[in-house]
Amino acid sequence: MKFDLKLYRGYANDNQLYVYGHLFKSWAPDKYRLDRKGLKHAFAILHMFRIRPLKNFEVTFQFQNVTATTKTLDDGYFEFNIPYTEDLESGWHTYQVSCEIKEIGIVEKGEFLKPYPSEYGIISDIDDTFLISHSDNFFKKLYVMLSKNINKRKAFDDVVEHYKALSQAGQASDEASNSFFYVSSSEWNLYAFIEAFAQLHELPKAVIKLKKIKTGISDFLLTGRGQHDHKFDEIKRIISFYPEMTYVLLGDDSQKDPFIYARVCKIFPNTVKAIYIRQTGKKHKTDVETTLETIKSLGVHICYFKDSSKAIKHSEDINIIS
Repeated sequence: MKFDLKLYRGYANDNQLYVYGHLFKSWAPDKYRLDRKGLKHAFAILHMFRIRPLKNFEVTFQFQNVTATTKTLDDGYFEFNIPYTEDLESGWHTYQVSCEIKEIGIVEKGEFLKPYPSEYGIISDIDDTFLISHSDNFFKKLYVMLSKNINKRKAFDDVVEHYKALSQAGQASDEASNSFFYVSSSEWNLYAFIEAFAQLHELPKAVIKLKKIKTGISDFLLTGRGQHDHKFDEIKRIISFYPEMTYVLLGDDSQKDPFIYARVCKIFPNTVKAIYIRQTGKKHKTDVETTLETIKSLGVHICYFKDSSKAIKHSEDINIIS
């Protein structure tokens, strides 16, 4: 029997490390190739949702001189929230998680981010914010997911240019960068695809936070749908973890981003510098415009745009990027 341990990019501040992952029986979702064509690609996507997480198994974290052990939850998920006050350089660091199942030892390495000193933290949605997904059209979204492999999926024009500029905003050297967080209502099943897509299109390397993992084909039909409170909770956690940063939030109007971001701005006044909402239809949505006006009244810069070139111009006008 095969077992898989999947680790995700975590993050740290001056007092705490936060890393997380899943433990699976048989194949983890990222074991299926993302570049297959035709029906082979469709079957690979479906297999990503036919996984069997392992609950209540011991996993052990190790980084430098720190070791901690916990057990997986019912969906195979685990977290390590560990006090850590040693001096730690800014940038990406490697950690290790291990477990033993039926005398089979498994060891995997992951990464976590200690942010560079910076003025901005960037939090972005994924689907229809930088990845063209058609989230507001159920059948078209499923068709695109099943028929187009990673090499055929597209990013919006100029979105990479905008994100790269935001990454370097206010930084004195190319070695340092602002911290990016991609927070989505897509499930953990799609982590490998999102990570690979971002790397393929040279988007800034980011911490990725997704929704509770799905374990069946029927769950696949509901991917990205349902409640979006997870996204609000993750954004709130990031901002609370790094309260010294000023944030730029990017999303779209296909689902709930404007309304989630309004809640964030009300809870964290003087924390969000600007919000960017991509228009996914032929015209602006009235309820989105109303919500954005409310956010604007809180002193937050707003850009409701169709093309990323407009968002870039807006970032220049308010002196986020030059």
